[in-house]
Amino acid sequence: MCAEFLHTSDFLQKVQTSGLQTLYIVRHCKAEGQEAEAQLTSDGYHQAQQLSLWLRKYTIDYIVSSPYVRAVQTVKPYAEIMNKTIVVDDRLSERILSKDNRSDWLRCLERTFQEPDLCFFGGESSRQATERIVAVITELLLLGHASNLVVAHGNIISLLLKNFDDRIGFEHWKQLSNPDVYRMVFQDGQFKEMKRIWKDY
Repeated sequence: MCAEFLHTSDFLQKVQTSGLQTLYIVRHCKAEGQEAEAQLTSDGYHQAQQLSLWLRKYTIDYIVSSPYVRAVQTVKPYAEIMNKTIVVDDRLSERILSKDNRSDWLRCLERTFQEPDLCFFGGESSRQATERIVAVITELLLLGHASNLVVAHGNIISLLLKNFDDRIGFEHWKQLSNPDVYRMVFQDGQFKEMKRIWKDY
């Protein structure tokens, strides 16, 4: 049975805030696996250090991360250097496609980009996963910080980006790097623009 969430896809329309707000959406660095406890690889730790130095050119007021170990480890070097707290939010966890170990999982994933309500055994539909990450973004905007750093995972990030640009889909997900960074800009609570800003090293 699919998981259910209370948030609705029109949640952002209820945001009432003022001013310019920027969100930096970060995909975690290279990891040893997909399970929640998987740590960064040795290359991933090096990437996290590079990311930390790269992020210092931006002013970031608030950090929120998926609870998965690889996500927290990705942002920890930056948080330590800048003396920032990492707030963990379960809703930023990676989307579970299915609890079955499917050999055709890649094709299944592709279908979920085309069929947002398609749900495999024990997993979430794209619509459900989108709603929970959009709810996080909504609440961040309501906090009123000028800039936020959000650390999450490839599939859930792709769904977030697709929510604001329907041209984004399965092929875009395949092209995401570890790490990757997108900047989203909101004006008075309304989405204005989105751009990939990470430069591969």
